[in-house]
Amino acid sequence: MTSAAVEKAAATPYHVPHHVHRDVTGGWLRPAVFGAMDGLVSNLALMTGVAGGDVSSRTLVVTGLAGLAAGAFSMAAGEYTSVASQRELVQAELDIERIELDRHPEDELRELAALYVARGVEPRLAHEVARQLSADPEQALEIHAREELGVDPTDLPSPLLAAGSSFVSFALGALLPVLPYLLGADVLWPAVLLALAGLFGCGAAVARVTARSWWFGGLRQLALGAAAGGVTFVLGALIGTATG
Repeated sequence: MTSAAVEKAAATPYHVPHHVHRDVTGGWLRPAVFGAMDGLVSNLALMTGVAGGDVSSRTLVVTGLAGLAAGAFSMAAGEYTSVASQRELVQAELDIERIELDRHPEDELRELAALYVARGVEPRLAHEVARQLSADPEQALEIHAREELGVDPTDLPSPLLAAGSSFVSFALGALLPVLPYLLGADVLWPAVLLALAGLFGCGAAVARVTARSWWFGGLRQLALGAAAGGVTFVLGALIGTATG
């Protein structure tokens, strides 16, 4: 290739094929998925356990709504505390890295170059790349955070988003076993069928997001929810008999 051709190729903008990745950082997907699953399984198990004790439909409705409210607030508080603590830890580490970049820029430059060398980059080129990337302090901080901490300081998870996702998804999941009673049912089986259908649907939906087989994901979640409901129903019946 002639020098003119090389210069022309270098001046030509490189076209990067466009593709979009799904959210894998867990900002909203993880708490939403776990919230819905937890709401369905825990409220189904709670209601079947109480139903095993041969109580009235009114008692089951109160139990289901209480389980919905308590679980939703508990999930939201837990997610908020967990994500906020994680975010604060990352911020503290970023502050340490920012101080080191300010006080010992040459040491941090050599550290970054060493990371590239460890990945197979020729030492002289690795040092030059590290030098150019370190020219902007904020860019240098972002690169060090990615390389050393494995985080993107511009895309940290939001505690409020995680808490809100958990609250709403748990409440929606926990509502399914209660819904038939709110619509006038006075026996347990419609609530169980609706909850199991919801579990299969959630499992299938999650499997589609993660590129797994939808029927396997649905059946797996259905089996786990059915097992939880069955065990608690038996326990409720045994306790009801023993205390009756």
